[in-house]
Amino acid sequence: MSRLIIAFAVLALAAAAKPPHSYPALGRVVREDPRLDAVLANDARLEVVASGFAWAEGPVWDGNSGGLFFSDIPRNSIFHWSMESGAELWMKPSGFTGIGEYSPEPGSNGLLLDAKGRLILMEHGDRRVALWEAGRGKVTLVDNFEGKRLNSPNDGALKSNGDLYFTDPPYGLPKKADDPSRELDFCGVYRYSHGKLTLLTKDLSRPNGIAFSPDEKTLYVANSDPEHAVWMSYPVKADGTLGAGRVFVDVTAMVAQFPGLPDGMKVDRDGNLWAAGPGGIHIIAPDGTRLGRIETGEATSNCAWGDDGSTLYVTADMYLCRIRTKTHGAAAHADLR
Repeated sequence: MSRLIIAFAVLALAAAAKPPHSYPALGRVVREDPRLDAVLANDARLEVVASGFAWAEGPVWDGNSGGLFFSDIPRNSIFHWSMESGAELWMKPSGFTGIGEYSPEPGSNGLLLDAKGRLILMEHGDRRVALWEAGRGKVTLVDNFEGKRLNSPNDGALKSNGDLYFTDPPYGLPKKADDPSRELDFCGVYRYSHGKLTLLTKDLSRPNGIAFSPDEKTLYVANSDPEHAVWMSYPVKADGTLGAGRVFVDVTAMVAQFPGLPDGMKVDRDGNLWAAGPGGIHIIAPDGTRLGRIETGEATSNCAWGDDGSTLYVTADMYLCRIRTKTHGAAAHADLR
């Protein structure tokens, strides 16, 4: 993807400075199961590679540029980070293109790249899923379900066949769930395929992060509701729809003890879930056992595999961080259909 900076305003952030030769550590690794040793070394440390953001989210690694794209939702911006250049403003506005103030969280949230290098954006302010392509700009993929505007698309996952699965809580609306402009009375999990939007489930109060197991037979969905803070597991049927979901992991009891809620997540090649939640990144085996946590001390929003696929990049409040692992991400390289 082109490194061309698309910007309509300049953000004066310390994060845009040239990167240092070494990076400070943040938080600690909490080990809860011996199996963690297979994926995370004893001396693994979470490094802060950039900071100064309002609320960093939606990271995605771009192999073409050798860097990471991520959203700063309150600032309606997307940044690009690399070892050579640090964090640079790449797109503004990123999720709300209207005039004046819209909401506290107007920008893009989750970001994805398909095999053609096209950027897929979950846009809060414009209440749509958009597609950006170098030299062609942005187009709307979908902004309504059965004629009613989406709430504020949050996070997405591409299946290897090109189908896009995404979540739609109300966090980007000016008054969130109580906003008078809200047209849907539920928060959906959807599939977008060949121009058609299908509602997969509306049973979750706050669907958020979303990811497939390596064999794509299971879809994980985070529910960022402090009263029911869980990761759900859904069987994926042959036709792409979902079977009955079950609670994969329940961390409701942790909400009062640690900052953060179930949020963005990724899966490694062995099926372990690396999921933002209360207390940082939870590393969860396919059988539902938590192997440990990367405790950030901050409300942690999301993560993404980068570099050669073995580095986990983490967005935690104002920070962009990374940690070296002993595994690799299970990423689908698909063209959006």
